[in-house]
Amino acid sequence: MIKVGDSLPSATLQEYSEVEGEGCSIGPNPVDVTKAAAGKTIALFALPGAFTPTCSAKHVPGYVQHYDDFKTAGVDEIWCVSVNDAFVMGAWARDQNTGTKVRMLADGSAAFATATGLTLDLTSRGMGVRSNRYSMLVKDGKVASLNVEGPGKFEVSDADTLLAQAKG
Repeated sequence: MIKVGDSLPSATLQEYSEVEGEGCSIGPNPVDVTKAAAGKTIALFALPGAFTPTCSAKHVPGYVQHYDDFKTAGVDEIWCVSVNDAFVMGAWARDQNTGTKVRMLADGSAAFATATGLTLDLTSRGMGVRSNRYSMLVKDGKVASLNVEGPGKFEVSDADTLLAQAKG
């Protein structure tokens, strides 16, 4: 399992873009984790899946609500990573009104979750390998803090906990 001091694993996530921009087309676009995290402080939180009740009611809204506080604490970007495809993450971003505050990144094959060792095996429920619920503060690609939830819990991966760690 990834731990404080480790580098984020080399992986490619997908981000759905609603607007064509410099270097990105409308639709899914690859995000090289190593390149995207270089030189930045990132508040990263991961969830088992989009549109789940706790994640939609508490998790994502908490990070959106505290966006300005994270920026004041020196966080450059907020990332939400989930084992879904980019189209689902794009739809969830619209539903949650994340705008440009939270990057909704798809880990469609669970490669990132597997590389971190933070997986949740839901194959017996027909959902395959998912990401565990966790949050981490990442500085220049290295894990500065890590908060992993216990099964069925929502206690340490919330925006308040990670924000307190970002403030130091």
